[in-house]
Amino acid sequence: MTLVLGVDTSTQSTKALLVDAADGTVVDSRSVPHPAGTEVDPRAWSAAYDEAVAGLDGGRGAGRAEAVAIGGQQHGMVTLDEAGEPVRDALLWNDTRSAAAAAELIAEMGGPQACADAVGSVLVASFTSTKLRWLRDHEPDHAARVARVLLPHDYLSAHVAAPGTEPFTDRGDASGTGYFATAEGTWRPDLAEAALGRPFALPRLVAPGTAAGETTTGAVLAGGTGDNAAAALGLGLETGDVLISIGTSGVACAVSPVPVADGSGAVAGFADAHDGFLPLVATVNAAQILDLQARWLGVDHAGLADLALAAPAGANGVTLLPYYGGERTPNRPHATGTWAGLTPRTTREDLARAAFEALLCSLADAVDHLVAAMGQQPRRILMVGGATRSPAVRALAPAVLGQPVVLPPAGEYVALGAARQAAWALTGELPAWTLADAATSEADPTPDVRARYAELRDRT
Repeated sequence: MTLVLGVDTSTQSTKALLVDAADGTVVDSRSVPHPAGTEVDPRAWSAAYDEAVAGLDGGRGAGRAEAVAIGGQQHGMVTLDEAGEPVRDALLWNDTRSAAAAAELIAEMGGPQACADAVGSVLVASFTSTKLRWLRDHEPDHAARVARVLLPHDYLSAHVAAPGTEPFTDRGDASGTGYFATAEGTWRPDLAEAALGRPFALPRLVAPGTAAGETTTGAVLAGGTGDNAAAALGLGLETGDVLISIGTSGVACAVSPVPVADGSGAVAGFADAHDGFLPLVATVNAAQILDLQARWLGVDHAGLADLALAAPAGANGVTLLPYYGGERTPNRPHATGTWAGLTPRTTREDLARAAFEALLCSLADAVDHLVAAMGQQPRRILMVGGATRSPAVRALAPAVLGQPVVLPPAGEYVALGAARQAAWALTGELPAWTLADAATSEADPTPDVRARYAELRDRT
């Protein structure tokens, strides 16, 4: 059996899968949590990786893997000095302190459409370049020490790589920096220098399906990629599919053969990990909407689902705009959550139902943005992520989205996509792994729920 190792260094944890390269069967898996917060010492990711892989297959997993690839959270800013040590804690994608810097950089580039034309997306606080501008303006001593900037998956790949390996990345993750010409597939060093105010080293780009080098154990090391591109690989997304992922963030993305440059800023025009593109809409608030609601109502997630399913569609007029941590789509970095329609007759069931409907309406808006940018309705909507284990999410998603929802079996699809990329680099051919049968959830549409949500969204 030929084994490959796929890793997801996410916001919350490192997840490592040992996978049979022939058919994608997961042989073993391990997960180690990361520190909480929106700025993290990147060395914590290395420690989590070491702990995760050490426990695979009775401690033999990493050594048995013939190829390794790492997928990871996009956008995060990892600044290194001349010695290769972190200058400061990494700023993660969900740190919104650079919102003003994003607006400043967009103006310098000639406005939103010019920005999208240049890098594929209109910058928001998530993008690496905005964090570099924030660093320039707020921590000039740190900015002066920056010799190299990596993304989270790049940093962990460097930790795994054999000594002397030049740091590297791929087109999928590079397209979320704000200094990569996504349509052309090349770095824009001028935009990188403009963001920080001084030049710095960029990682080399590794072509899809090729090896970036070797690990310290002599295994083939693939280029890795961003988490959304890795998930698309892991699920085998095809043109016409829309993938919704409900994790720390909410994501709707689709595979496209052509680049997207949406000047409205709703759709980020990323590259994928193959030879196409991955237009994507992201929300800051996703599973945490349900976490908060469960805590406030004093129930676990099963209890929250029971309450929600006991209330009617529309939650008896209660509507939630769930922008608790600011929001990325729409671009409202300083927004807060807003409740409407509360009365003395409002019940716990109504409050639970409104939380689920708000989450799903936010994601339905994301799908609408994709449809507008790509000019085509989705052939299928697939939904993954931890929140899809909730019976209420499964039952209400097709009602709010207005069409059936395909629910692939539970799995770590970012890590699985990284494993598929590792097998590709090992053999030179992208393996055709087949997923287990998926379930399909159907329900009568509830357009009134979305209409009431849109009314609150547009007047707030």
